[in-house]
Amino acid sequence: MDSLGPIVAAKLLAILPELGSMTRRKAAALAGLAPHPNDSGQKQGYRKIRGGRPDVRTALFMPALRAAAGKGEFATFYKRLVTNGKKPMLAIAAVMRKIVVTLNARLRDAAISQS
Repeated sequence: MDSLGPIVAAKLLAILPELGSMTRRKAAALAGLAPHPNDSGQKQGYRKIRGGRPDVRTALFMPALRAAAGKGEFATFYKRLVTNGKKPMLAIAAVMRKIVVTLNARLRDAAISQS
């Protein structure tokens, strides 16, 4: 992945050794990047990311900013979200989630191809 350097990738693997062995939803929830509803009765509130392992969010924030400002698939994803009216901070959180989900899928596929 062009947005992750070797240090960030190693840190993510140390914090989330389960990567590559779970579904995308479980990976996002474990990383603390899954949207949780804030609803009550008829009221529909904002979805907020919470829970999980906060170190993952800390480790991914700057790479997500860099990925959003770059030219790859994550930049296109970020620009599409902002163009569709999402707040920039929400779009950065979505990029962080997409990075975790993509890394999980790549590790899973690499493990399958080695078997």
